Amino acid sequence: MRSLSALLLSLLLCACGSLQQKAALPAPEVFFHDQLFAEPAESVDASQIFALSDSMRDYLRNGIAHQLRTEGRQRGLLDALYKRGQLKLEYDSGITRNAAQAFDARAGNCLSLVIMTAAFAKELGLPVEFQSAFLEETWSRQGGLLFRSGHVNVTLGHRVADIGAGREASSLTVDFLGADDIRGLRTRVISEETVVAMYANNRAAESLVRGDLDTAYAWARESMRHQSDFMSAHNTLGVVYMRHGNLAEAAAVFNGVLQREPENTRAMSNLALVLQQQGKGAESAALLQRMAAIDPNPPFHYFNLGLTAMEKGDYRSARDFFAREVSRAEYYHEFQFWLGLANYKLGQIDEARRHLRLAMENSTTRHDHDLYEAKLSWLRLHSTTMVRAIQ
Repeated sequence: MRSLSALLLSLLLCACGSLQQKAALPAPEVFFHDQLFAEPAESVDASQIFALSDSMRDYLRNGIAHQLRTEGRQRGLLDALYKRGQLKLEYDSGITRNAAQAFDARAGNCLSLVIMTAAFAKELGLPVEFQSAFLEETWSRQGGLLFRSGHVNVTLGHRVADIGAGREASSLTVDFLGADDIRGLRTRVISEETVVAMYANNRAAESLVRGDLDTAYAWARESMRHQSDFMSAHNTLGVVYMRHGNLAEAAAVFNGVLQREPENTRAMSNLALVLQQQGKGAESAALLQRMAAIDPNPPFHYFNLGLTAMEKGDYRSARDFFAREVSRAEYYHEFQFWLGLANYKLGQIDEARRHLRLAMENSTTRHDHDLYEAKLSWLRLHSTTMVRAIQ
């Protein structure tokens, strides 16, 4: 396991659990300690995430009413939102938005766009079903935190009244992955309450990145109240306590997760850090050893080795370590960027350009895209002395 410098959270959705019997959880209130935190900086209420704004209702009544009549409610809605480019929606992983916010911004992450689509569908009287997808784990990092991302999609059913009209007789699934990526994709149905819990957990994690622990606590608590066995929210709450300096409370939450899911390596890693900070080095080391047996090459393992090699000036080893991370997560922009930088240090300018271009193309926020684009433009102009300028 890497050095204990990052906390692990889950973003978007929880780990796909097995069907084996799990230990019972205490009521979520057992883990809440409101007296430790101030009031959040924003309104914390996940119950209204599907609420339509006036502009959304106007869009249905006036913007796409003709399409809904001629194509049917399912097809007309999906074509208007995603196929005809009318809204010009942009994928943005920087913030999780509710339905109204995603519509106003014309942007959102996977969960935000699912919520917005479901909100429109529900307004039109279409049945909605949510699914989580079984995908390989995807990790990212922000502000000293590691995030495990999941994937959700939504299926729109048909109204009984529409069956006789010869249209909308089958369900349509909206997925924001490419057609090749969703072919053969395995999914499981999740409840609307799970989606709400995911939303609140995302907001908690995003507040953590900003350093707003009071708001992060409130959102993590909101997530657990909507779904008490949502382990990702428990883990997030533990991280909030840890960052707030409440080590005993953090340990209680992580131990609760491990009682429920004994091989949850995120909770193990975080608990090991708590134990280390409490001066319980032997217990921390034993937990890390147990975790290494479960997952000998955890997320960012080779990346961290690559960074160490870069600091030592061993660019060949760094390139090889970054390449190993790219081989198991080729779409993660930061891995591509550092692989490009290592290649530049080795004088492999064409390879450096290629990986910088891939970093730009795979970035998930406008800020990162513009940053990589600027660095790529700089590299095109300067092919000799880039080192400090690109870091």
